[in-house]
Amino acid sequence: MAEKSKEPIQHRITRSSNRLVSAVEAYLSLHSNEKFSLQETALEMHVNGSYLLRVYKAQTGHTLLWYHNHIRCKKAKELLAKSDLGISEIGETVGFVSSAHFSHVFKKMTGMTPSAYRLIQINESLKEGE
Repeated sequence: MAEKSKEPIQHRITRSSNRLVSAVEAYLSLHSNEKFSLQETALEMHVNGSYLLRVYKAQTGHTLLWYHNHIRCKKAKELLAKSDLGISEIGETVGFVSSAHFSHVFKKMTGMTPSAYRLIQINESLKEGE
């Protein structure tokens, strides 16, 4: 007969939840330029969608959609600061279907529009170059 773990059940659950959160974040990072699908994400993680939402929210305090948009905006910030691509091109590159939706989500996540963010980055790089 297999030996039972002496580790308390709550520690095993927490460790399992932490692994699930890490796996889902890695998956969403790799697929951030695609439309978010709870069904596909849960299927990839081999768990029920409701369970995945509950565990992720309990562990991080955020929703999966928030994390998906967070990754997209993080990538957009890099492109806004370091590329000459237009705002709509950047939005498309990071997975947004429309530039209006990109701008809306970016402002919601960062507190400023993509154009304002880019302007700040340009001004900061000019100051560093002085």
